[in-house]
This record gives sequence, structure tokens and C-alpha cells, in this order.
Amino acid sequence: MAKSWFRLIARVSSSNPDAVRAVLRKMAKGGTVREEKGEYVLEADVEGDSAKELNRSLLTALRRVEKRTRLRAEWSSGGGTTERYFDYVLKKQFKTDPS
Repeated sequence: MAKSWFRLIARVSSSNPDAVRAVLRKMAKGGTVREEKGEYVLEADVEGDSAKELNRSLLTALRRVEKRTRLRAEWSSGGGTTERYFDYVLKKQFKTDPS
């Protein structure tokens, strides 16, 4: 499968925020990580095979450093599809304007 670019907007909450901060900063190369209402908000452009695999990789990396971490992520592709995840579960997939 060809690699694609995805726009990630994610909210991460954890019982140990200091532990997950380093993982988020590594993931956000060229993006931003900010704290907002007790959560981290990550915005970044990420290259990968699929939103599902990228989401799984991110949550797995976060849970390696802190098991009680929650991820709410929205992955938008250049092809006009957006997928929303809560932890590992796809909650909604819809078409968007590919602009």
C-alpha cells in the first residue's frame, strides 16, 4: 500500500501526563503539542499506510509509557476522508472537502 499524508488532531489524557509528553513531542515533528484543560492537544501531519495503523501505533506508543492513557483522534487524508477514533476503535468515517 502506498504511503499517504494525514492531518492529525488528537486529544490525549493520561494519569501520568509527564510520561506521555515526550512521546507526543516525538510524534509532532513539525506539528504542535499544547496543554488544554488537563489534556494534550496534538496537531501534526503524519505519513503512513492508513489512519487505522497510524492511530494504533500512536496509542500503543503512548500506552507503553502509561497504560491509563486515552486517545481521541481525528485523521484527515488528502483524499477527502476523515476518520475519528476513540482509543483503538473507529467511531466515525466520513467524506470531507479535500482542500
